[in-house]
Amino acid sequence: MPELTRRDLLKKGGKGILACLALGAGLGFPSPSPGAVVRPEKGKLGVKLSPYFVPLEDKTVRCSLCPRQCEVDPGERGYCEVRENRDGRYYSLVYGNPCAVQVDPIEKKPLFHVLPGTRSFSIATAGCNFDCKFCQNWEISQARPEETFNFDLPPRKVVELATKTGCATIASTYVEPTVFIEYMLDTGKLAKKAGILKIYHSNGFIRREPLKDLLAVLGAACIDLKGFTEKYYREITEGELEPVLETIKAIHEHGTHLELVNLVIPGKNDNMEDIRKMCLWIKDNVGLEVPLHFSRFYPRYKLKHLPPTPIATLEKARKLAMDVGLHYVYIGNVPGHEAENTYCPGCHERLIHRFGYRILENKIKNGKCPLCGTKIAGIWTR
Repeated sequence: MPELTRRDLLKKGGKGILACLALGAGLGFPSPSPGAVVRPEKGKLGVKLSPYFVPLEDKTVRCSLCPRQCEVDPGERGYCEVRENRDGRYYSLVYGNPCAVQVDPIEKKPLFHVLPGTRSFSIATAGCNFDCKFCQNWEISQARPEETFNFDLPPRKVVELATKTGCATIASTYVEPTVFIEYMLDTGKLAKKAGILKIYHSNGFIRREPLKDLLAVLGAACIDLKGFTEKYYREITEGELEPVLETIKAIHEHGTHLELVNLVIPGKNDNMEDIRKMCLWIKDNVGLEVPLHFSRFYPRYKLKHLPPTPIATLEKARKLAMDVGLHYVYIGNVPGHEAENTYCPGCHERLIHRFGYRILENKIKNGKCPLCGTKIAGIWTR
């Protein structure tokens, strides 16, 4: 039986519906109450004209947001399913109508070198410009906004709720935030005025000009470097590697704090020679100070037949990265592992002791190791 495509799943209904006004993942973090946010409404759209398109003949448009550059006829949508051509003008349908709203620990993003132990007000809309076969949020990432329960949450309200819940950051996450960039930009501008850091977790599949706009309001970025071959990207994500590498370089060149995540999947991207090439590329293009997270895969979505990543594989990848010279290399999704901790690259003192998303100890003082004075890359104070 042939594997279903994302659009086959949507036509069949899939699950396609997820509304999340969660309770801080059981970690004691306050979340906005149902009274603080308008109750979710099935299929609520947030329509806003996008600046990221080029008019073509016969009212067709070309999207200029991500490298797909979809050419979209009137009445049709791009690959992400959340941007629509209406009479020759291209509109976002996910402005101010997130389907997921949650207060998370910043470590969940994962950003280990940004304000450890603080809260992050996290939002997502429907839609994505990838179709990763391992996606854990596929019910919303592969859905149209008509299929999800969405909140009426304009940028101003996002910042208000982030402030009320004591969040140091506002995160665009769970799906690919590029698809709701207009929402992200306006929220970021207001967050900046309120003294709240705007962050995002992204697949990095975005064109240079919209990325430039985004970097003007972005305080930190966590980019998924999902593999290191074009074959892997085509087969597992329906995307491309090269544009992601260009995004990573652009973020670094801009000076925005950057961390990278590589989800290691058994039999798919766990070839150690490819991982070594990836680590060398990181070293040569963004330097030794950029934190790299090797994350454990668990069976999800279209890859339920695969086993979880052996911890030994993650440890081998981490050792390889550290042998290349990278200073901060982590193992994720393995609570209690020593590689969750941050160590000083100078004297090797354990500076931040973590267990899962919890901070048990943080010795960093004024951005430095208190023992040897080595500067630790990151954002350590609000």
